[in-house]
Amino acid sequence: MKRLFKGTSAAFLVVCACSLGFGATSALATYGHGFYGDVQDTVVTLAGFCIIGFFTVFVIVMSLIQGLLDRRKEARKAAHATLGDARWRGGW
Repeated sequence: MKRLFKGTSAAFLVVCACSLGFGATSALATYGHGFYGDVQDTVVTLAGFCIIGFFTVFVIVMSLIQGLLDRRKEARKAAHATLGDARWRGGW
């Protein structure tokens, strides 16, 4: 059994287990009704708008975080260029 899981990552196994679990819920749905119940057009439209809004906010927040990290990196590189490496300043 160890050899079967030796090269696979834990994340891959979690993704496979989750996809099997989500597939089972749709297979157990009766008469086209899932766990939510009868779905109207307004529910589907609202869910679509929520997905659009989530990804818009997600991209904006991740871009702001990346900009912050890039500024920190450039400041660290500039400080290193002006001060030099501390290992070579001292002598013996």
